[in-house]
Amino acid sequence: MSTKPAVFVTRKLPDAVTARLGKSYNAHLNPEDKLLSPADIIEGAGKMDADALLICPTDKMTPELLQALPKSIRAIATFSVGHEHINLDAAKARNIVVTNTPDVLTDATADITMLLLLGAARRASEGEKIVRTNSWNSWGTTYMLGVHVTGKRLGILGMGRIGQAVAKRARGFDMKIHYANRRRLPAEQEQGAVYHASADEMLGHCDFLSINCPASPETYHFLNAERIAKLPDGAIVVNTARGTIVDDAALIAALKSRKLSAAGLDVFENEPKINPGYRTLDNTFLLPHLGSATVDTRNGMGFKCLDNLDAFFANRPPPDRLV
Repeated sequence: MSTKPAVFVTRKLPDAVTARLGKSYNAHLNPEDKLLSPADIIEGAGKMDADALLICPTDKMTPELLQALPKSIRAIATFSVGHEHINLDAAKARNIVVTNTPDVLTDATADITMLLLLGAARRASEGEKIVRTNSWNSWGTTYMLGVHVTGKRLGILGMGRIGQAVAKRARGFDMKIHYANRRRLPAEQEQGAVYHASADEMLGHCDFLSINCPASPETYHFLNAERIAKLPDGAIVVNTARGTIVDDAALIAALKSRKLSAAGLDVFENEPKINPGYRTLDNTFLLPHLGSATVDTRNGMGFKCLDNLDAFFANRPPPDRLV
C-alpha cells in the first residue's frame, strides 16, 4: 500500500506538473480533461480516500460539496489566483486548508491585457478577418481607423500585482496612469500614477479602463450602465480579471451605441457560455480566457500547487494559504 499522500486531481495538468506530482503523491488524474460534476468529485475522492484535492476554477466548491467531501480531505490546492469558486467559510468550517497560486501569472496576464488594449484600439479582430476572408481591396486614408494609444489616459481598477504590471507596460506607451484601489500605494510603487480613492471618480479620467480587481460581492457588475456613462465618450474597456465584474447587457449596449469605441475581453460571466451579443459586434476583441495560458506560466502555477501541498504534508505552513 502506498504511503504517499493521495491527491484527487480534477483536470488535466501540464506534463511537467504531472511528472512532479507522480513522484511525491498517489494521484488520481483526469487525462481526458473531462469536466467533473460535484458527484464525480465526491465519488472519486472517496474511492481513493484522498487526502487532498487539486482543483481548477471550473470546479465550484460550494458549501454543499465541501460538506459532502470525504472526511479524509484535509487540503485543497486551486490552480488559480482567484478563489471565488471556493466557499472559504465552508472550507474553514471543515478544517480544510485552501491554497492558491499568486505571483506566477502576473506577467502573462499583464501581457495579454496589453494585447487586448492594443487589439481593441486598433481593430485587430476586424482587420484579421478582412485579410483572412480576402475582403481587403485597397489602402485608404480613412480605411479602418482605430484609436490612438500612445499618450492616452489609462485607468486601472485594482492596483495589485497584475495592475502594477499593466501600468509598467503602459508607461512604455507614454500612457498617463490613473488607478483606483482599496488603499493608496507607496510612492515608489505609484511611479507617478494618479490615485483615486473612489473608482467612480476615476472613470471620467479613463480613455482606457483596465479591470484588474478580484471578483467579490463588492465588485459584482461593477461596470454597469451608470458607471459606463461616467467614462469619456469613445473610451475602451479591457477586462482580464473576472467576467462577473462587468454587466454584459450594459457593456453590449454601450458598444452598440458607440458610447464606447471598443472592448477587449478575455473573461466573461458564465464562460464559456458567453452572452451571444458579443459575437455580433465588430468592435470587440475577444479571447477565450488565455490570460495565464503560456507553458511557463501554467507550469509555474502547477508547481505552486505542489509547493503548497508539499509544505502541508510536511507539517510546514503552505506559502499561499488562504484559510
